[in-house]
Amino acid sequence: MLTSKTEVRIRYAETDQMGYVYYGNYAQFFEIGRVEALRSLGYTYRFMEENGVMMPVAHMDIDYHKPAKYDDLIQISTFIKSMPTVKMVFEHEIHNEAGLLLATGKTILVFVDMSNQKITRSPEFLIQALAPHFA
Repeated sequence: MLTSKTEVRIRYAETDQMGYVYYGNYAQFFEIGRVEALRSLGYTYRFMEENGVMMPVAHMDIDYHKPAKYDDLIQISTFIKSMPTVKMVFEHEIHNEAGLLLATGKTILVFVDMSNQKITRSPEFLIQALAPHFA
């Protein structure tokens, strides 16, 4: 299993009239987690696209447990618990500075060959980068 952790400070613009983080922003927090998880493997979305592979989101679930608020420092934990095939599953947890669980979720992305816009298998370089985390 691969675990990646990233911290983000909540900006005023990310909150609603109640002072809570607007619910739609959690999808962006999950994206930050995914990007940093791939970066921890030595790859970026840009690299994937330069090598002919896109990774669109096919499915996302979010459960909200407690609200994040303006100026909170949140930790986004992202887990890859299985080797990718034609899809890659990311699980997420968001905690605040006090360690309270704010949100959990899962995002499923598929691999798409940019040359024909069809679903394809995970690139071999990504499989090789993840292999040590599943040994």
